[in-house]
Amino acid sequence: MDNLDLFKPSNLLHTQEKMSLYRQGGFHPVRLGDTFKDGRYKIHHKLGWGGFSTVWLARDQSRKRWVSLKVTTADSTKSARELLMHQELHKALPKPHHLVQLLDSFVQQGPNGKHQCLVFELLGPAVDTIVTDYYSGDPEPLEATTILRITRQLLQTLAALHRAGYAHGDISGANVAFTARGLSRLSVESMFEVIGAPKSENLVRCDGKALAPGMPKQLVKTTGWDNWIDEDEEDIRLIDLGEAFPHGATPARLAEPSELKVPEKIFTEKFDYRIDLWRAGCMIYTLVIGKRPFQWLWDVDYLVAQMIHFVEDLPDEWRPRWAEIKKEAGRKHEDIPDRMTGRSKLEERFGRHVKEESLKPLLPIIRGLMRFRPQDRISAKEALRLLDHPSQHS
Repeated sequence: MDNLDLFKPSNLLHTQEKMSLYRQGGFHPVRLGDTFKDGRYKIHHKLGWGGFSTVWLARDQSRKRWVSLKVTTADSTKSARELLMHQELHKALPKPHHLVQLLDSFVQQGPNGKHQCLVFELLGPAVDTIVTDYYSGDPEPLEATTILRITRQLLQTLAALHRAGYAHGDISGANVAFTARGLSRLSVESMFEVIGAPKSENLVRCDGKALAPGMPKQLVKTTGWDNWIDEDEEDIRLIDLGEAFPHGATPARLAEPSELKVPEKIFTEKFDYRIDLWRAGCMIYTLVIGKRPFQWLWDVDYLVAQMIHFVEDLPDEWRPRWAEIKKEAGRKHEDIPDRMTGRSKLEERFGRHVKEESLKPLLPIIRGLMRFRPQDRISAKEALRLLDHPSQHS
């Protein structure tokens, strides 16, 4: 846990990456103006951060263009897998595809260790960022054409990945971003007009002592994409292959948001590439409705309770495990019927919220992707067929 009392108060201390991750094996301290790879990449802004990396807007001084520079933690095992997956998939997938383009990679030595650095094409905001902007405050749905374009490109990419024998492993709107073709050659001033100028504060200890060598001297606020308006024109890119895996080489575990846990992991402790299908259904639902289908409410039993009757009844063979889960949680959930009566919760929500006729074909697609048993889910290829020929769905 972060001991933020060591540092002078700052809003950025509480809203940005955890200071406790600046340690041996952890984050590399980055400041605005820093350069990487013998001066080739100069840092101008922060694009984001996660548990295993920070991501920066950098200027490629050699090719005079903007790029995204991902600096992973020194002890990350995901970075090697991500680099390998990019190398393999860009050979295996036919072009064009919607995976983010890896431009360069190198290792950066720092006070916290050696960090794998990955240089990607510059992308715009994540889809989740735009969905949140649209549906919060005075809610306004995304344009139907934008929802359909994102859905089509997501399914096309998954179909190609699965056909090549790979799974992404972490599909969500946080790992799908818009392209930014119109920004890559902008001047610094013009770029900041779109994403906002960087806001930073110095990190200072309360006792006046010098910071440890591995701590950042500067806190930088992640860009808010203040004046981004191009989601109706840009394509998408699937990012973050740190959880990707080949078919037949399923990892022992995957890092995943609690509300996006797939049911087979809960009930059978097994999973395969079809995790992508459930998660794609969740993402398409979020595009249409404006929020994820399930919330994480303290424990897995609440998550399962929300899943039941969302699309279908819980499989009979999973019911004994469901009884155990409720018993372990000490809650009976007696208000949840054993069998579905009437419409599913998915159909009810679609009926209430979706009035645009062109979006109606997404209902059977989401229903088909979000089946409890992986073997019952439609493939990404089948989902694409439904999107192109909705009348064929019986």
